[in-house]
Amino acid sequence: MNRNKTWAAIGTVVGLLLAIFLLNRQLPPVTAQPNSGNNGALLTDIVMKDLDGKAVKIADLGGKVVLLDFWATWCGPCKYETPMLIELQNKYASRGFIVLGVAMDEGGKSVVEPYVRTERFDVQGKQLAMNFPIILGTSSLEEKFGVTGYPTTVLISRDGHLVKITPGL
Repeated sequence: MNRNKTWAAIGTVVGLLLAIFLLNRQLPPVTAQPNSGNNGALLTDIVMKDLDGKAVKIADLGGKVVLLDFWATWCGPCKYETPMLIELQNKYASRGFIVLGVAMDEGGKSVVEPYVRTERFDVQGKQLAMNFPIILGTSSLEEKFGVTGYPTTVLISRDGHLVKITPGL
C-alpha cells in the first residue's frame, strides 16, 4: 500500500513540475479537464481572504503561476501531499510560482489558524511548517472549480487562465 502511495505522489509531483516547466517556456496553456466547465477561463477576478482577513486577488499576484490547493485539516491525503507543496514552494517561488492553500474547514479561521501555526511536516527529514499563504475557502469558490473532494488542485497560468483542475492526490 505504501508503494502505491509513493508512486501516486511521484506522479503528482512529476505532473506539476511538467506543467510548471511548460508554463515557464510560455507554451500555449493546456486546457482544463472537460468536466470543469471553465476550460481556459480567465480567473483574474477571483478575490479570496487570507487568515488575517486581507483580500488576495489573482490579478495582484504579478504574473505568477498559481497553484490553488483545496484542503482541510482533517483530510489524510491533504496531509500526505503537504510536504510536496512545501517543496514546490521552496523550489519555484523565485521563478514566479506560488502555492495558495485554500482551507475548506467548516470551523474556518478558528480551526485552520492553530493548525497552520503548530503542524509540522516531514520534508526530506526536516520538520517544516506550511510555507505558503493560506486562504479561507468558501462554497462559492469551491463551486467555481467544481471541487467535490479534497485535496483538489487548480493550476492557473501567469496570465490568469485556468490550466488544469486535478481532483485527489
